[in-house]
Amino acid sequence: MNILLTSAGRRTYMVEYFKTALNGSGKVFASNSVLTHTLLQADEYVLTPNIYDDQYISFLVEYCKQKSINAIISLFDIDLPVLSKNRSVFEKENIKLVVSNYEATLICNDKWETYNFLKGIGINQTPSFITIAEAKAALSNGEISYPIYLKPRWGMGSIGIYKAENDAELDVLYKKLHREIFDTYLKYESAADAEKSVIIQQAIKGQEYGIEILNDLDCKYVTTFAKKKIAMRSGETDIAETVDIKEFEDIAKNISVHLKHMALLDVDCFKNNDGKIFVLEMNCRFGGQYPFTHVAGVDVPQQIINWLNGKDTNWDLLHIQTGVSACKEILPTIINKKLNI
Repeated sequence: MNILLTSAGRRTYMVEYFKTALNGSGKVFASNSVLTHTLLQADEYVLTPNIYDDQYISFLVEYCKQKSINAIISLFDIDLPVLSKNRSVFEKENIKLVVSNYEATLICNDKWETYNFLKGIGINQTPSFITIAEAKAALSNGEISYPIYLKPRWGMGSIGIYKAENDAELDVLYKKLHREIFDTYLKYESAADAEKSVIIQQAIKGQEYGIEILNDLDCKYVTTFAKKKIAMRSGETDIAETVDIKEFEDIAKNISVHLKHMALLDVDCFKNNDGKIFVLEMNCRFGGQYPFTHVAGVDVPQQIINWLNGKDTNWDLLHIQTGVSACKEILPTIINKKLNI
């Protein structure tokens, strides 16, 4: 069994987790459009065309055929719909895509679609608006109040997230964010509706949590993992503590049944001061909170390998120990040294 992790970026831990899961029974390949330390930790790596390049899919298919790669797992949001839309191309070559259905990837990558999807299945949502005019009207009639957050509609991580405390800040930050969106790679998806590329949301006072909803490769619900987020860095969980899933499980099952995602779904939640749980964002992939699940005794990479090999769910791999606090560590690493003689 050979696995390709696409858009591997800086997620070295995912390479290590899958190498451990394979335990010499196959190789972990990694791909990215630029060289990173993560690629160097894989058994083999390749630099790919840009995700939006016309040759991206054909490049991956040919690489998989050359290296006898059996399955692809993507670690980057923008990659997901591109891969999912071309599922049949990979399946024709007997390459399994461990990627959610195309509709699910679009819902998760678009915060406005996420809001409407979750609201439609009865999950608490903070008031959200797709134009500044609608947000100002809601402020004027008392539907919402400052502070409010401005985010890229098609965004990820912490790129372009701003908090406005008054009308003046709202106007300035809205213009700033709109400009920033089209100065970054977010411009590709945002171009679909440039005038509605910013989402504005009422801030929630309370505790932030992260949950991961695991479906099997037939997109059926398996289990949920939950963490209390203690600190964040660049939009990712930096310090967290594993907690009981009891108050999140019904929400998780509801999402699983309606979204029908494949494998792991990364979900951001808030419990407000009244105890109500709100779901804000979803990502159809391993997210930044997964390492906290892994160090607490869970091994989703091993379970995915087992499923790919036709084995049943092993519940010993999915038992999480609650009350485990952990943090991430960042170390500088040389990836290429040029000698000046």
